Amino acid sequence: MNTKTFVTGLVISSLLLSCGGKEEKKETFNVDRKKSTETIAETPEPNNEVPASQRITLEDKGVGQIKEITLDPVINMEMAAAGEAIFKTNCTACHKLDKRFIGPSPKGILERRSPEWIMNMILDPKLMTEQDRCAKDLLIEFNGAAMANQNLTVEETRSILEYFRTL
Repeated sequence: MNTKTFVTGLVISSLLLSCGGKEEKKETFNVDRKKSTETIAETPEPNNEVPASQRITLEDKGVGQIKEITLDPVINMEMAAAGEAIFKTNCTACHKLDKRFIGPSPKGILERRSPEWIMNMILDPKLMTEQDRCAKDLLIEFNGAAMANQNLTVEETRSILEYFRTL
């Protein structure tokens, strides 16, 4: 047998041996049908509750320093103009008047929330999202985008509220 044939045979044999001899490990799993149906049965039904941004909670005053507000039937246009300026400076990065954005639109807010709730939310959004159900739900609805505390005074917040009355 010539050397060339011997070496070729040796290489082929080495290749065949290196490829074989290993068992493939196949992963298997068993489905426990009884357990699967129990899991499905425990899955809660979809929540058909009205989203927090559309929910009407006029009786809720929220939590915070504002306990009672009486609004004059006539809108104070001077105060509303000041509120509009504050809103445009501090709030439009997250709130748009005509659509949902990072936060909800303030348009029609007084049809859904009490004046006290609105002011408490503006004055201390952290406290509200920690202790008020609707504020917590809004935080969830808007993907955890927490409202920033703008450190406004009660008077500035009241001006924004008056501006919201004009929307």
